[in-house]
Amino acid sequence: MDITQGVIDPSALRGRWQQLKSERKVRARDAARELGVSEGQLIASLCSEAAVRLDAKCPEIIAALEHGGRTMALTRNEACVHERVGVYEDVSKTGHVGLVVGPDIDLRIFYSHWTAAFAVDESHDGGPGRSLQFFDRHGEAVHKIFMRDDTARMTWERVVADFRAADQSGLLEIDPSRKAPEVPKPDDQIDVAGFREAWAGLQDTHDFFGLLKRYGVARTQALRIAERRFAYAVPVDAPTRMLQAAAERDVPIMVFVGNPGCIQIHTGPVKNVKPMGPWINVMDPEFNLHLRQDMVAEAWIVKKPTVDGMVTSLETFDAHGELIAQFFGARKPGIPEKPEWRDLVDTVMPDMTGTRQ
Repeated sequence: MDITQGVIDPSALRGRWQQLKSERKVRARDAARELGVSEGQLIASLCSEAAVRLDAKCPEIIAALEHGGRTMALTRNEACVHERVGVYEDVSKTGHVGLVVGPDIDLRIFYSHWTAAFAVDESHDGGPGRSLQFFDRHGEAVHKIFMRDDTARMTWERVVADFRAADQSGLLEIDPSRKAPEVPKPDDQIDVAGFREAWAGLQDTHDFFGLLKRYGVARTQALRIAERRFAYAVPVDAPTRMLQAAAERDVPIMVFVGNPGCIQIHTGPVKNVKPMGPWINVMDPEFNLHLRQDMVAEAWIVKKPTVDGMVTSLETFDAHGELIAQFFGARKPGIPEKPEWRDLVDTVMPDMTGTRQ
C-alpha cells in the first residue's frame, strides 16, 4: 500500500473521510486505503473531535482492562478478521510479551509492535461506539477493543483519564518503509534429514518455531519438505469445508488469527457458518470470523508430536507464504487431542497424496 509520506492536514483528511462515509458504508481500514494514508493516520485525524491520543503505555492500558466489563476484541491480518466477545481476564506480561488467558478473550501480545494508542468515541456518529485502538509503527492496526456494556464504557473513561497524552494533535508519524520478505534458502542447502528427525522428536507445539529457526527453513517450505505423515497439502477451500463440518458435527475447535503484534484465539464450538462472496464467515453471538477464501493460496494439514500425543492443525497461507489462520481441535495442555477432531480432518480433508505413513 502506498502510504502518504508528506504533511497531512488532519482537518482535510477528516473531511475527505466524512465525504466517503456520506456516499457509502466504508470501514476505516478501507477508507484509509482509498485516501492513501494508514489507518492509524486516519484515526489520529479524529483527535480533538472523536478520538483521544493515549500515552503508548500499552501493557498498562491492557492491564487496566482486567475485569473491566464486557468487550469485543478484534485482531486481524490482510485476509482474516477474528472477533471475540468477553471480559479481559488473567492479564500478565513478561518482557515484551503479554498474555490474556481468560475463557473468552485469549491473546498473545507482542508489545514491541504496539507504538500508538487511541480511545475512539463513534457513539454519536452511528458508528460502533467506544473503542480502544492500537497501531504499529506503520500505522497498521494490531488490536482493537470495542466496549459492550456500561462497565466497559466506564473503564474506557477511566483509561482516557489515566493515559491521556499531552499531544492531542491530529498527526501520526509513521514509518512507510517495509522489510522485504526473506528469501528461503534453496532446499539443497537445508539438512532435510536432520530437520525431519527433529520434527519427529518434537515434544511441544510451541517448539515448532524454534525448529524452523534452527534449520533456517521458511514455514511453507518446512511443510513441503516434511515427511508426509506430518504434513500434506489440501485444497484451498479446506477452511470452508472444515468449519461447515465442525458446525454440523458439533466439534469444538480452536481458531488462531494474528499479525506481528497480536495473536487472538477462539476455543469452542462454531454454529452459524455462512459463505458470502469471497468470504467464509462464522456469525455466532460471541465469536465472529471473516476469512477471505480467495486469498488462501495454500492449505496444509500439519501434525506435530507432543508429550500429549499428536496434535493436528489446518494451516492456511497467502500468496507470500504468510500465515493467515490456524485451526486445531479444542484442547488444553496435558490433555490428548480429541478423536472427533482427528476424524473430522481425516474424512473432510484426507491425504490425497497416497503416501500417508
